[in-house]
Amino acid sequence: MDNPPPLRSFGRLKSRTIKPRQAALMTDLLPRLRLPEEPFNPATMMPGSAEVWLEIGFGGGEHMAAQAALRRDVLILGAEPFQNGVASALRHIDEAGLNNVRVHDGDVRDMMARLPDGCLDRVFILFPDPWPKARHNKRRLVNEDLLAELARLMKPGATLRFATDWADYADWTLERVLKSGAFVWPALAPDDWRLPPPDHITTRYEQKGLGDCAPVFLDFVRP
Repeated sequence: MDNPPPLRSFGRLKSRTIKPRQAALMTDLLPRLRLPEEPFNPATMMPGSAEVWLEIGFGGGEHMAAQAALRRDVLILGAEPFQNGVASALRHIDEAGLNNVRVHDGDVRDMMARLPDGCLDRVFILFPDPWPKARHNKRRLVNEDLLAELARLMKPGATLRFATDWADYADWTLERVLKSGAFVWPALAPDDWRLPPPDHITTRYEQKGLGDCAPVFLDFVRP
């Protein structure tokens, strides 16, 4: 008997009607940026790229597009199932004239399964759905299976950044990442997780402060 699919770690797929300009980008631009449905090697997508990064759940795409604009020598893969977020990201990509971003408009776990071992230099998981009710915690994106897959995909020395403004999710993630044995946490002092890292880009979503604590930034390294 086939194994059941993993629980969804995200909520709704669409909310308000997508604006005409963004709808046009979904039709015209997205097919050119969409990642393949079969196994692929990102190193072949942008020959000469310095690194390959992945942003899991890019929301409206502000952070992803801003990082891509700062590092045009880096190929950035982004995954987001929320269609309004994908449409927003396409607008940012189009306005900035970015050619170093590729998009998966669906569950990141499906896309990760098609990637080869040791292909990622950096991963971002920024302010994912906290699923704060205890009975919903099992839907959280960060779990043992995801961490095992990230360990497979990330190169030695690659970095994983997790950020949240829910205190329980920060504790949950730190416990599971360290328990996995696949990552180290080099933080030495409270400011290492209380202050935004120098290269962090604050988004409008983060500024809303929808959680129960100030943002926590956990930077891990794949040894």
